This record gives sequence, structure tokens and C-alpha cells, in this order.
Amino acid sequence: MTSVSRADASHTDASRAEESAAGVVADALRAVFHEAGVTGFLHAQDLDTGLDVGFRPDAPVIVASIRKIPVAVAYARRAAAGELDRAARHTITAENREGGGIGTDSCLHDVTMSTRDLAFFMLSMSDNAATDKLMEILGTDHVRAVAAELGCPRIPVGRYRELWDPVWEELGLDADGDIDAQLDAVDEQRIRNLALLDPARSGASTPREITSLLAALWQDRAGSAEACAEVRELMAHQLSQHRLVAGFGDHGDSVRVAAKNGALWGVLNEAAVVEYPDGGRYAVAVFLRTPDLGGRNRAAGDAIGRAARIAVDHLRAARSARAPRTAISPQESTS
Repeated sequence: MTSVSRADASHTDASRAEESAAGVVADALRAVFHEAGVTGFLHAQDLDTGLDVGFRPDAPVIVASIRKIPVAVAYARRAAAGELDRAARHTITAENREGGGIGTDSCLHDVTMSTRDLAFFMLSMSDNAATDKLMEILGTDHVRAVAAELGCPRIPVGRYRELWDPVWEELGLDADGDIDAQLDAVDEQRIRNLALLDPARSGASTPREITSLLAALWQDRAGSAEACAEVRELMAHQLSQHRLVAGFGDHGDSVRVAAKNGALWGVLNEAAVVEYPDGGRYAVAVFLRTPDLGGRNRAAGDAIGRAARIAVDHLRAARSARAPRTAISPQESTS
């Protein structure tokens, strides 16, 4: 007859409790995504205990502008090393602009700003022209190597024309013509079928890879302490605060959220680190596929905040309960 020690029984009970809690979280996240009418993917990690929670956390996802975080890391590393002058002046020209976007991307005339401010515009308002100029300065190969080193080898890296000319070619559009006017005549299904929007045929990442990247930044492992601190500070100035940040609005200013969002046709994402006044730090990444192609989807935006809050609340409860295991990862199939 096999005997079971009190310690073994306690460990078994704790494991069962964790599995039960993980199942509750998975059900809650599934309900949030279902109610919003979206397909959701999530991973969150307690940066101090290693506890994590996920919903399809290892499924490939389209990252959209979250790709700009490795660009910021590449910039900050070189600036901290004295290889790049933060105050040097650079001019954004028509060559850098796709047109119709945010910030300098919609300017009609050339804009000159410092290297640091290019990074600020890139992360604070997701300025695509500023990103393109910074990519020009850093070099695509260099940024790609940094992204791979940070655990995101498949994340899309490139300047505007490198990333988007293949899209216009796939749709049969004239890249030098009026893209917006040409897109108006394109059937929505052709857009949905683009390689750009298919993680199997395009640059992609996973929710877990993105939270691992954030963890490296907040733990000073993504570069020097100076470089990591600069990227953290830049991410704390994101202007769009109606998605993930909204999930923690009841805490007022006591909770600090540093984030980067992203959107493409039928894609809505956000990745952030949420810091509590008691010292708790939680990396969370939420990726959504939406039925509509437009970037404005209130239900989807609300789902990002609600899902992030559910995940972080779970990790905080697990921390308080001193969960004995180091990982809690309820996973759903990607179908």
C-alpha cells in the first residue's frame, strides 16, 4: 500500500486549486472575447514571481505596430552606448511617409526632429513616418538582429516600402498612386486573404514572446539599465489610452501602465506592463482578430482592457496566495 505524506497531499491540493483557478480564468477570458465577437489571444506574467496565465498564449499572431518595441530597443541600446546622438537632427521627407497616418505621417512638408524625438513619436503616437526614419538610421539588418536576440525572430522588421510594397503588389495596386482611392475598389475578402494578415505567411510573434520581451525590458535584460529605462519611459507616454489602460481606470493614477498598441485590418492589439503601488509588476499582451476591418471597434477595445484586468487580477491573487508552482497557463486550441 502506498502512503502519501502530508507534504505530498498539501502539494496535490495546491496543484488542484491552481488548475481550478486557471480554468476559471480561461472561462472568463473566453466569455469576454465571445461577448465582443472577437478571437482573442493573451499572455500575462508576474515579473517578480514568474507566475503566468495564458489564453492561446503560443499561437502565432499579427503584431501590427507592436513591432515598434524592438526598434525602440535598438535605438536605446545604441544611444546608451554613445553610438547614436539623441540630439542629432533628422528630416522626415515624403520618402518616409505613407500618408494619412498619425503624427508626421500626415504632414505635407518635411519635418526635422531629434533622434530621441523620432523614438518618442514612434511609441507615443505610433507615428509610421518617424518609425521609417528611425529604421533608416538604425538599419533593417541591425533591428532584425536585435528582435531575434530578444526572442522575437519572426516579428516583422523593415521600412515602410519594404513592408507594404508586397501588399500593394498582391492587391494589384500602384504603390506610387493614390492608395486610399485604389483600396476603395478592393473587395474586403481580398484584404482578409492578404499574406500580411496570415501569421503562417507573414511576420508574426506570439503573446508569450511579447510578454517575454517586456519582461526583459523591465528587468534590465534587453540592454543596459540606461537603455531599458529609456524604452520604459517612452512607452509610458502612449497617447491612446482607451484600451488596456481603461481596464485599470478604477485605480486612478495609482497604477502605472506603459504600453504599445497596434492595429491593422481586422487586427487590434495591445501590450503593456502594469505596475501597482505595492511593487507588483505584470506584463500583459492581448491580441484580437475582429470581424470588421476598421480599426475603431469599441467592443473590441473594451475587451482588451477587461481581459488584461482579469489576467492581472488572477496573478495578483496567486501572488497573495503564495502559489507553489511557477506557471499557470490555461491554453485554448487555436481553432
